[in-house]
Amino acid sequence: MYRYFFKLLSFFFLVNVSYAEPLSSIEISGLESISRGTVLNFLPIEVGEDVSDFDQEEAIKSLEKTDFFSHIKVNLRGNKLTVVLKENPTLKYFDFSGFKEDEVLNEQLIEDIKSNFNLRKGKIFLKKNLDNLMQQIVNLYRSNGFYNAVISINSDIDEKNRIGIEIVINEGNKALIRSFKISGNNSFENKELLDLFEIGEPDFFLINYFTEKDSFSYEKFNAGLSFIKSKYLNDGFLDYKILKKEISFVKEENKLDISIKIDEGPRYKLSKLNFISEISDLDKEKFRDLIDIKNDSFYSQKKLSVGLSEIAKIFQDKGYIFTKINSRISKINDDNSIEVDILIDESIKAYINRIEISGNTRTQDDVIRRELKLLEGQVFSQKDLNKSIERIKRLGFFSDVNFDLAKDKNNSDSVTLNINVIESKTGEISIGLSHSNSSGASINAGITQNNILGTGNIFNATLSNSSAVKETSFYFKDPYFNNLGHSISYGLFDKNIDADNLDAASYTISETGFILGYGIPLSNVSNIFAETRLSSLDLKCGNDLKTLYEISDCSSNNDLDSKLNLTYSSDSLNDFFFPSNGSKNILSATVTLPISDYKYYQIESLHNDYSPIFDSKTLKLSSRIKLSSGFGGDSLPFFKRYFEGGSSSVRGFDFNSLGEKYLNGKPKGGELSIITSAGIASSLNFLGIDNQNMKGILFIDAGSLYPKLNDFDLSDIRSSTGVQFAWITPIGPLGFNFAKPIRKKSGDTTETFSFELGTKF
Repeated sequence: MYRYFFKLLSFFFLVNVSYAEPLSSIEISGLESISRGTVLNFLPIEVGEDVSDFDQEEAIKSLEKTDFFSHIKVNLRGNKLTVVLKENPTLKYFDFSGFKEDEVLNEQLIEDIKSNFNLRKGKIFLKKNLDNLMQQIVNLYRSNGFYNAVISINSDIDEKNRIGIEIVINEGNKALIRSFKISGNNSFENKELLDLFEIGEPDFFLINYFTEKDSFSYEKFNAGLSFIKSKYLNDGFLDYKILKKEISFVKEENKLDISIKIDEGPRYKLSKLNFISEISDLDKEKFRDLIDIKNDSFYSQKKLSVGLSEIAKIFQDKGYIFTKINSRISKINDDNSIEVDILIDESIKAYINRIEISGNTRTQDDVIRRELKLLEGQVFSQKDLNKSIERIKRLGFFSDVNFDLAKDKNNSDSVTLNINVIESKTGEISIGLSHSNSSGASINAGITQNNILGTGNIFNATLSNSSAVKETSFYFKDPYFNNLGHSISYGLFDKNIDADNLDAASYTISETGFILGYGIPLSNVSNIFAETRLSSLDLKCGNDLKTLYEISDCSSNNDLDSKLNLTYSSDSLNDFFFPSNGSKNILSATVTLPISDYKYYQIESLHNDYSPIFDSKTLKLSSRIKLSSGFGGDSLPFFKRYFEGGSSSVRGFDFNSLGEKYLNGKPKGGELSIITSAGIASSLNFLGIDNQNMKGILFIDAGSLYPKLNDFDLSDIRSSTGVQFAWITPIGPLGFNFAKPIRKKSGDTTETFSFELGTKF
């Protein structure tokens, strides 16, 4: 019986095969801009193929994937296939209107949105893309507080199946925060938690006008939630969670009521830290000391993270930059104490395969490479890398220096160090008219370049002519004269000073000479520099200078001024313009040589110290002492005295105004100068400009000028306080000082505002 059944089945199969026909034609209708060949390319059958296995549903799905068509119908009758299509329109234009620039949208954001949703002119229009875009726009406006925003669509399709779309936005008024409440908190006051948000209930109306604290932003709202979470985690509340967060919109008043309910959970203490690693000589006691959480004290996620970072630095300094250090809570005890495991996987040492430098459009590679404490082929050290970056920043050639490490694809133990720099203005060529508080109007021409031709060498040439100073000079310094890091400098100068126009005594000096110097490094951050200066001086005094100023020898011709200067300097600052850590010290001693017609010495010291405070602020403490005097029976030449007052000393006092004065009110100068200052600097964010190049500085200056060393008297100290705005601009660093004297004497002249070019914090 089964044999007859299989024979019958075979018969029917053969009959069906014998009646299968090849496809004779494919008819396509509805095409306008898309070619027939494009459609045929997506159909899963061709003319001449058997149609018995053809699946109409599969054909429709294949055409739908193209996104070319809004309607697709496929029909197979006998051996003829009919395809009826309706093309999606192409975009004629896609515009936005009605919005206020930079309130929520701007032109760049609109262009990005068009690209993300494939809604640009000439593209095939898909309604699903428009729907998705509309949802994003609505969410964007709501997340910025515009709950009343009305967004509508205007569209038209022409006879060529081209569609134009306009998104019309009526933003309305931004919803303001009426109330902001937090509940469920027992360990911290409401105000303490609410202060973690940039947004909230409005401040006093005059303050709120500037702070706009009641202006809602979802981004700022989420940021505040993150700050609260961090606060709880850093105080041991590991089970902290948000139970509810509601933003209720009161449409009638266009106001928002925000409420957050939290669950603090228990507060945990640390009972024990366990270090788990396969490293045999792991210094567990040393690592334990780096984590500032004592046993039986409250756990802090922040302190643990800081400690793990310090441990990682130890491995990185030894070349183990791929070391993995993780933590986990391994045990929770009944008394709400926890044990934490520190898992350390040392990995392998990393070697530097290549050092790539980019961004140096002017500065030569060698100028940067000679500052590096790392070499290609050596074991990587994070400490040496940090020192290298600081050395590059201290050059003053770059506004920013960044680095990253990339693993070598071919060698698992090798990395490529990429250093990227951003060039800053290191000099200028000037021809024209300038003005300064000290020397008045000046016609000048010259070049000042601290990185001439990108070589790292200093080159200055000046030609100036003002009522106070006429100068022609040339100076060159090579800080890397040889491969030992020695430096050499030399220069020529011819200078004429009319001191009467500098608010000083009425005399003129013509000086011509040369400078020759040589420096030797003592360490990575210090050096000693010797410089010889030889010049010929012609001195001429005003008619009443001898009697009025009590100067015995007031005229001389071709006097020789020859002196030797020795300077020790150390510089460990982490940046040239705006350091936040480190110190700079300079000690200088100058003495005239036996061949000189003058006998005097000068001792000067400078100390600047920078330290970070309050996370993002920097404290600067500085002091400067200058002392000079004659020797061998000679007094100090009156034109070698110091003068103080102005933007470079005690701000708030007029240029050269400190110290004793002659009978006609001219400054007398002094042999001892003491200046101290303290300042706190903070980054600024102004009009979208990079705030790392802008600083606001609160300062207090104090100091005075004394005729002789034994005239020192604390009661003569002048002081001032104020604010400085410092900005690294494309034309160089600028400084604006607003100062008010807080301790002054009768007869002092003051100034509220002063300006500096080339300022540094």
